[in-house]
Amino acid sequence: MAITPQWKDELRARITLSTVIMRTEKLVKKGREWSACCPFHDEKTPSFYVNDQKQFYHCFGCGAHGDVISWMTEQRGLSFIDAVKELAAEAGMEVPAPDPVAAQRAEKRAELVDVTTGAQDWFVDNLRGADGRDARVYLKDRGLKPEILREFGFGYAPDSKQALNRALARYDDEMLVESGMRIKTDDGTTYDRFRERIMLPIQDARGRVIAFGGRILSKRDGVAKYLNSPDTPLFDKGRTLYNIHRAAPASRQSGRIIVVEGYMDVIALAQAGITDAVAPLGTALTEMQLEMLWRMVEVPVLCFDGDAAGQKAAMRAVTRALPLLAPMRSLSIVRLPAGLDPDDLINQQGTRAMEKLLEQPRSLLDTLWEYEHAAKPLSSPEAKAGLKARLMEHVDTIQDSDIRALYRRELLDRFSSFAYPPRTPRQQSHRQQSQGGPWRGQKQRVAPLGLSQGALAVLERAMSGGQRTNFLNAVIAGLVRHPKEIERHSEALSQLAKLNPNAAPAIESLIELSETLDSQTTNAISGLQGYPAPPEDRRYAFLREGTSPGEAREELAEAVSLLAQKPALEAAMAATIAKFDKDPEGSFAEQARLRQQLTTVDERLKTFGRRKAGSPVEQN
Repeated sequence: MAITPQWKDELRARITLSTVIMRTEKLVKKGREWSACCPFHDEKTPSFYVNDQKQFYHCFGCGAHGDVISWMTEQRGLSFIDAVKELAAEAGMEVPAPDPVAAQRAEKRAELVDVTTGAQDWFVDNLRGADGRDARVYLKDRGLKPEILREFGFGYAPDSKQALNRALARYDDEMLVESGMRIKTDDGTTYDRFRERIMLPIQDARGRVIAFGGRILSKRDGVAKYLNSPDTPLFDKGRTLYNIHRAAPASRQSGRIIVVEGYMDVIALAQAGITDAVAPLGTALTEMQLEMLWRMVEVPVLCFDGDAAGQKAAMRAVTRALPLLAPMRSLSIVRLPAGLDPDDLINQQGTRAMEKLLEQPRSLLDTLWEYEHAAKPLSSPEAKAGLKARLMEHVDTIQDSDIRALYRRELLDRFSSFAYPPRTPRQQSHRQQSQGGPWRGQKQRVAPLGLSQGALAVLERAMSGGQRTNFLNAVIAGLVRHPKEIERHSEALSQLAKLNPNAAPAIESLIELSETLDSQTTNAISGLQGYPAPPEDRRYAFLREGTSPGEAREELAEAVSLLAQKPALEAAMAATIAKFDKDPEGSFAEQARLRQQLTTVDERLKTFGRRKAGSPVEQN
């Protein structure tokens, strides 16, 4: 059997983490936890904490985090299996026998690592020898220092189809093919994959050579400038990030991780002292690579060239990341000046210029808006509507409901500010004349531009209620009074319309209103605009004169949330009751939970507004 998560949980439960760590570190008791200066980075004030109950350690300085097994592998330097064996012996547990298939795969990978390690040694020797003279000249002209060449393992593959198999004659040809070092044709012949190329090893998180990247030395038609190893039992390009074994420790010190487009960009940054950079390997960032980045930091920094290709690469990363966003998990984007890559920028303007850009990245949301806004001309209403449609398509891919709602609100705000700019006094005067003059009384009032008389009548009916105005009508009146808030709550309002048919006509009219108003409108019920007057009821702050926009916005947000929550909970309750016969125990528990939530919402509805007006609120 294999080592299962359940077995590892049992192992952790039998070992006291602080006891293991105290063998090499001095811990001081702080309440329920232990503290110390972090063993993973230099510090004078303790920021490293150990929690035995939760079975983890964490450093608030560098971000180091793990359990007793990771302590043994990262701090003691043991392999996973050696760490597990040592801890199991201490806990009095038997280590499960390895799965035969998994063991066979591990043995095969170990054999292939021997092949790639041997190839790496040979490539490095070639660069130092006579065959590598032109490669050395090229690297010197690129400004690469000898210490960087050594650190990153630069090598050279000569222009020969049969040089590698002669150099690694101790391995059979099948292993060389399986490791990706040689290519096998349909007729069974084999030849070296990498020829006349400057070679760079690609290493896994443990620093083992698992693949190679090669840059062609001389220009030849039809030959790729850069060539990477194919996917092998060792190497999956979608699950590997170049330089991860160096960048991960550096990231714990800097608190960031930088993603650049290629491995030469990583090396240019490293030479400038920026060591927390990685790169994908010939593909756009994959979901697995994003997960790897998020395990290191909450907001990785993606750095792209400033040309059109760099912008497209940024958007590919954005669209790949949107469905995966979660609380405290996003991306930030740095765009370099047009025509420059990291190496060019550092050579021309210095390392400080690069650091300054990295300190001021754009958010994922900003990047999305800027890209789509610039993607096509926006000179017509149809084109503007197309911009809105593209933005909402992106938003709809976000899986997290809270983040999706926040992105929708923010992007609709930006769209409204762009598509419905404030009118000048001359435009407003012309608008009034085209509508038959300003409103001078209820009988002469006309519908605002773009809002039908029918929709206006629906809003007027919904808002009329005198002193006994109910909560829904008051909120509708509040949204008419503060129309900028309609777009912010469009998703919750649409859901309310589905669950409450009586509210649907007014909500549809509200949304129609929000589509036609100037984005800067702050008071939608003035006589000049022709909207019905609000109810006389002033118990709510959002209906009172003199209320600040921030206070009205806050109270309206809470009110809309409460309105939408109650019918949603009632619908969920009905669905839970309907499945009682199939799952009585689960249905009963779910009903109890929903009843508690309904009670909480009812209490909030009863007390809503009392803190402002000191009077009870009448519900629907």
